[in-house]
Amino acid sequence: MLNSLPMGERVTIAEVSAAILICNKNACDCPSHCSCPQDLDVRLGYDLCAEEKDFLCKRKKYVAAALKNVLHLEEDLQDHEIPVVAIMTTGGGMRSFTTTYGSLLGLKKLNVLDCATYVSGLSGTTWTMSNLYKDAYWSQKDLDEKIHEAQKCATKCKMSCFSMERMKYFNQQLCQRKQEGYRTSFIDLWGLIIEYMLHDGKENQKLSDQREAVKEGQNPLPVYVAVNVRDKYSTLDFKEWVEFTPYEVGFLKYGAFVRTEDFGSEFFMGRLLRRLPENRICYLHDMDSFAGFCGKNIMSSCKKPVLPTRPHEVKTHLLTPEGPFSSALRDALTDRLSVAQYHNFLKGFQVHNDYLGNEKFYRWKDTVLDMSPNQLSQQSDLLGMVDAGFFINTSCPPLLRLERKVDVILHLSYSPLDQACKYYADQKIPFPKVFLSEEERKNLKECYLFQDSETPGSPIVVFFPLVNDTFRYYKAPGVTRCCSEMEGGKVDVTSCSSPYNTFAMTYTDENYHRLVNLSEYNILNNAHLILQYLSRSHALRSGAYTA
Repeated sequence: MLNSLPMGERVTIAEVSAAILICNKNACDCPSHCSCPQDLDVRLGYDLCAEEKDFLCKRKKYVAAALKNVLHLEEDLQDHEIPVVAIMTTGGGMRSFTTTYGSLLGLKKLNVLDCATYVSGLSGTTWTMSNLYKDAYWSQKDLDEKIHEAQKCATKCKMSCFSMERMKYFNQQLCQRKQEGYRTSFIDLWGLIIEYMLHDGKENQKLSDQREAVKEGQNPLPVYVAVNVRDKYSTLDFKEWVEFTPYEVGFLKYGAFVRTEDFGSEFFMGRLLRRLPENRICYLHDMDSFAGFCGKNIMSSCKKPVLPTRPHEVKTHLLTPEGPFSSALRDALTDRLSVAQYHNFLKGFQVHNDYLGNEKFYRWKDTVLDMSPNQLSQQSDLLGMVDAGFFINTSCPPLLRLERKVDVILHLSYSPLDQACKYYADQKIPFPKVFLSEEERKNLKECYLFQDSETPGSPIVVFFPLVNDTFRYYKAPGVTRCCSEMEGGKVDVTSCSSPYNTFAMTYTDENYHRLVNLSEYNILNNAHLILQYLSRSHALRSGAYTA
């Protein structure tokens, strides 16, 4: 690009040809004057990066030891006998932030946490994950201290986020970010608010810093999920899955990845033109809900205007909070509320119609532009990153990459599976069929098991919906509540008046503990089912299982 060249200096521009984005070869046989994939700053290909492969080798020793322990095996597991287990979480603001702690505590007590190779999240669960991964050995320690620290975040008053002093600080941070070369929008302000809510001040943690927590394989590899959208298209018409790990950020569809510290920098034709400072992790927290900050009566004071349905618009609601300060803040936040903009590292790539014959590309092909390859050829200057919950409230897609070979998914979900299952079926992504009767939907159990032995590559799914079933009568598995303890089992997670609705950003100490205890209990009370399917996946890996 001409504007990237120094003024008044003689420079030599090498002639290169546009790189083919999807590369199915490990070695390049291009002519010497071509820009070969291994020479680019964008990694092309669907295989896992070298750092993740190295992590997997190191993680196996932890998983093998844990499985031998929990399954009471007499002999050590060989590498090919070790199943890949993933913990999948879904979004839901402070509710998912809290329940994730409870669920992980339950898995820790069962020694199943050390059996997991991956943990994925979006929205509110990324708050939990970023807190945990500041400690390089968090999964090897007692989680009670972490849960106590999180309680302070969940129960403190959030209105101080909107003090004049704090708003001045936010403005300074956004101005600095803009000077660094980033586009700023409300999502960046929201990230700063979340940072203050979780840490009471500036937190310098970056996603690449989390490499310290996985360099020995001592914790599961964290995978964060978002979707890329485009102007003038709704999420139903255009969305592309993007995964974030401590090593790389990349598109599942294109098989294109950049180093995590380079995400947001300027690229052209796969080359890094201008390196920007790495994003602080607060700017990678996706928007979940602003409404909870505007007062307890926000739901009754919201105005939902009747808007015409247009085929290429993201569906939104207009919120009109009470109070002059909230109204003034609202006026400042009306520009692309939910979209974070970053320089597009695919800029300059020409999408080739041979993609339509590529099986791995086809698996993630689900946008209106995919039907006309020439419309994909011109990549936008900017990525538009939004919370994956705007499409499907799931962090599962990265776990379904065939290269990760995930055998068991512990699916910690706070929303139904129907929409996700339909998507996987439409895209021909291996996933077990899920069927729940109307009666089951009205009275959900604590745990469901789904397996599809007829579909190669389909993982075993252990599904934990957020319900309060036997916890009402038992304070621990097999331990009945006495009369004075029955109040502790009353955890309303379903009604409109629930203190745990996704707009609620502040809990009482009592409500926080109840939700953590419920989430932990649901895991512990179904330990036999978890262990049953861990045993089955181990048997499948070792070839000892017969249906």
